[in-house]
Amino acid sequence: MAEEGQVISCHTVDSWNQQFQLAKESKKLVVVDFTASWCGPCRLIAPVLADLAKKMPNLIILKVDVDELETVAKDWSVEAMPTLIYLKEGQVIDKTVGAKKDEIEQKIALHSAA
Repeated sequence: MAEEGQVISCHTVDSWNQQFQLAKESKKLVVVDFTASWCGPCRLIAPVLADLAKKMPNLIILKVDVDELETVAKDWSVEAMPTLIYLKEGQVIDKTVGAKKDEIEQKIALHSAA
């Protein structure tokens, strides 16, 4: 598992599977950021997520490039970028499609408090 306060980039299916397994076993809120290098809104939201990761030790952010890990994006039915999927113990509890900073911050605050 990466250091607290970081966004963990998964570049291979193996690394995704490993990080996802660790995240499932954790009691922390996990946010999976499905992104793409060519996506402008993704680049806008990346520093916001990095900042939230630093501020909130009970938060794990996994970053998945949809072009790099197409199979993972397909498994999660990702159709637009950015798509953020919120998980607790491996279960999907919420989702945000688009670089909606306020909505993302509200959902993270809501679900990490629960």
